[in-house]
Amino acid sequence: MCGISGVASLGLRNARSTIERMTDIIAHRGPDGHGYYVDENAALGHRRLSIIDVAGGSQPMSNESGDQWLVYNGEIFNHAELRPELERAGHRYVTRCDSETIVHAFEQYGPACVERFRGMFAVAIYDRREPRLILVRDRLGIKPLYYFWDGRLFAFASEIKALLEHPEIGARLESSLLPEYLAFGYTNSDQTLFAGIRKLMPGHHLTLSLGDAPRLDIRQYWDVPRPSQFEQRSDADYIKECRARLEETVQMRLMSDVPLGMFLSGGVDSSAIAALMKRMVSSPVQSFSVGYREAAYSELGYARQVADAIQTDHHEVTLGMEEFFNALPKMVWHEDEPIAWPSSVSLYFVSKLAAHDVKVVLTGEGSDELFGGYERYGHYLFNARGLSAYRAVPAPLRKMVRDGIAATTLLNASSRRKLRHTFLGREDNYESLQLDNFYCAFSAEEQRTLFGAHPPEPSAIYGNYLKYWHSDGSVLGNMLYADMKTYLVELLMKQDQMSMACSLESRVPFLDHPFVEFAASVPPELKIRNGERKYIFKKAVEDLLPHDIVYRKKMGFPTPLRSWLLEDRAAPLYAMLRAPDGLIAEHLDMDAVDALLTRHQSGVEDATDRIWRLLNLQLWGDAFLSGKRHENLVGQSAFPAPH
Repeated sequence: MCGISGVASLGLRNARSTIERMTDIIAHRGPDGHGYYVDENAALGHRRLSIIDVAGGSQPMSNESGDQWLVYNGEIFNHAELRPELERAGHRYVTRCDSETIVHAFEQYGPACVERFRGMFAVAIYDRREPRLILVRDRLGIKPLYYFWDGRLFAFASEIKALLEHPEIGARLESSLLPEYLAFGYTNSDQTLFAGIRKLMPGHHLTLSLGDAPRLDIRQYWDVPRPSQFEQRSDADYIKECRARLEETVQMRLMSDVPLGMFLSGGVDSSAIAALMKRMVSSPVQSFSVGYREAAYSELGYARQVADAIQTDHHEVTLGMEEFFNALPKMVWHEDEPIAWPSSVSLYFVSKLAAHDVKVVLTGEGSDELFGGYERYGHYLFNARGLSAYRAVPAPLRKMVRDGIAATTLLNASSRRKLRHTFLGREDNYESLQLDNFYCAFSAEEQRTLFGAHPPEPSAIYGNYLKYWHSDGSVLGNMLYADMKTYLVELLMKQDQMSMACSLESRVPFLDHPFVEFAASVPPELKIRNGERKYIFKKAVEDLLPHDIVYRKKMGFPTPLRSWLLEDRAAPLYAMLRAPDGLIAEHLDMDAVDALLTRHQSGVEDATDRIWRLLNLQLWGDAFLSGKRHENLVGQSAFPAPH
């Protein structure tokens, strides 16, 4: 695991000092070493976290002739299998690291070599002969890769902050994305909140030709399968294959020359991986968990139960309100964009804990998107079935029912909230029934008030997500596909940035692409059966774990954010949100913002998710846009440090 950066342009000037600054700012991604390559057209930088071939494998790395230069972040887990064929083709190895396999594979097969790789990777190869620069991102987006291109200057990096170290790249808000951010907490396209800075999307490669007329070409080389028909096989056959493939992908991700461990939440996903690890390694499995001092929001008890059952060497850390909010400005700086979910903060703390003992951890990310693990999938299927009959009721009457549920005082707040999540309380479209219902903090209706005289069009809010929503095929398959192309990409960015902030490599066995392709081939009725989500996966691992762990209700790592925001100690946060010189005041109607905050503080309305969006937007604006650079925010606290 590493951090990479680079610049390409005909006739580069002052490239050495620039690439050093770009690389140094992400030193946390690779504290074990650094290296640079610079010529008249390109500059490459690398920070190394040594995992495989600790003594060798320094980058930038070249082929035998020095015509092609590589910087790369990630792991190619099947590199040893690819090596013999490359050696037979005449390539001479001088290390045993996966980086050298990439160099030789590119020389042998060209850009198509990535289709042979199993792993997680962000690759940059500079070919001096053409000249050209090629970037590739892994199929699921496990490793991040950002770039800037203005038709003359091209720059890339593992993190946006490295791009901002280039003297010709400034931090400017892409204001057209604010409606989408306020809804989802992230962007569902290749754009970022920084104008001109984009992310290379998962499963894509980019080629920059550096001739007299530089040209950028981006193409997709892999996509999540979307089968319309499913093979007729017995449940037992599917379950058996699921288990065999899971064992293979876990075993493959144990490749390491340094200590590794497991993030253990106590849920079925991480617990199953930990149990398999226990069977596959001779040394004790180190497991790491994080929870909150408020017991109702903590899964530490479940994690301890699993750790005791499978006998791991278990470690845990607990957070309170002070630690959480004091760390938040630093976390925003590490993620580069506003933080979508509070769990990013807890992920940082468990990464920091793990980094004391190991350099690599396995995690359970991805299973929910493969096998239908989130409650919202079941809710939408229920709502879609109910709506098909409810449409027989005239539309005006349905609107009366919907408005009545929202306004009635005959129901308590809990009952009213539950009804508003059903087809009775939603409009008859996917945006209302699914996106506003389970994804979005600020709906289109709320944003009309928030933006005052210039409300956004619905397309500015939902359009990028809906590009991945299809009306054909199975309903569940469509939801899973859209989430893997959007929601999961953001989750993986969070996983990468928070672990790498602590110089810790995280691996995601569920997202081995052959395993993803298998999961896509599983019929929907084996993913959710009689209300049991992830049915096939749970059946495949139920012999590994206590029954009540496999089949317990999913908590989804909740945070005591709502109660914290009602405490008197939260006053500095509200003051920050109301600041007249902040990004919020510049772009949103402050009367609407103030009214929202007042309703939450008085207990009239639960606006936790919306306040979280606004708080992160304000911190991000201060850190990157307003002159309150991260040096002035990191380490500054809204609360006194705990004693």
